[in-house]
Amino acid sequence: MTTRDAAAMLASIVFFKIHDFAQRPVSEQARLRAQLEAVVAVTVARLLPANRIVLKAADGAVVVVFDDPRGTLSAAEQALAATAAGLPLVIGINYGAIQMDSADSGMIGDGIAVAASIAAFAAPGGMLIARSFKDALADAVPGSEANLFPAGVFDDAALREHELFGLERQGATRREKRLWVLAIVAAVGILGAGVTVRFSTDGEDALIKTALVQFRATAAQGERYLRVLLDPDSWQKN
Repeated sequence: MTTRDAAAMLASIVFFKIHDFAQRPVSEQARLRAQLEAVVAVTVARLLPANRIVLKAADGAVVVVFDDPRGTLSAAEQALAATAAGLPLVIGINYGAIQMDSADSGMIGDGIAVAASIAAFAAPGGMLIARSFKDALADAVPGSEANLFPAGVFDDAALREHELFGLERQGATRREKRLWVLAIVAAVGILGAGVTVRFSTDGEDALIKTALVQFRATAAQGERYLRVLLDPDSWQKN
C-alpha cells in the first residue's frame, strides 16, 4: 500500500449527481446510470490516469483528482454538455480530505460528503463549486479562478454553511463547445440505445479502444465524434 493509499490527503472531488434519481423507475435509473458512465469516461480521459479515481455513488458518480484543479474544473464543465442530450445532471465540486477505505477498496472522507451536499444544492443542469476548490484553483493556476462568481451561502443537513460559486462559461471557443456537445450527445445517445461503456482508468488509448468496439456496432457517428473529442485536429481531416 502506498503512502497515498494509506494516509488521508487533500484532493479535488467532483460529484456527478443524477437529478431526482431515487424518484425514477428502475429501468430509467439503469439507463441514466449507463449514460453517466459514458459521459464520465469521456470527460476524464484527458486527466492523467495516475491522478484520478472514479467511484460509483448511489445516485451518480464521484471523480477524485489529485494535483490538477484546473483539469478537474474543465472535465466537470465539459460533462455539463450531457444535459443537451437529456441527461439530468447536476455537479458539485469540492476540495477536501479523502482516504482509501480498506474495507471495500473505495474512498471515504468529508471531502466526498461535502461534494455530494454541494451537488444537491445545484439546479438541474447546473454546477456549484466550494470556496475550498476556488482557493485551490487560485493557488495552482493564479487567475484561473476569475470566471467563478459568488452563488450564495447554503446550509446542509448538518447545518454547516457552504460558500459556493458558479462558473461563467466563457473560456471555450464556439468550435470547442460544439465538439464537446457533439461528442457527449453521441455518447449519451448511443447509451440510450442500450450500449454500455465501462469506466476507464487506463488513459485515452484504452478508452478509445474500449469505446470504439462498442460504438462501432451501433452507430458509425459515435466513432467519429469520440475521435474528434480526443483529437480535435481530426475535425479538419474529415
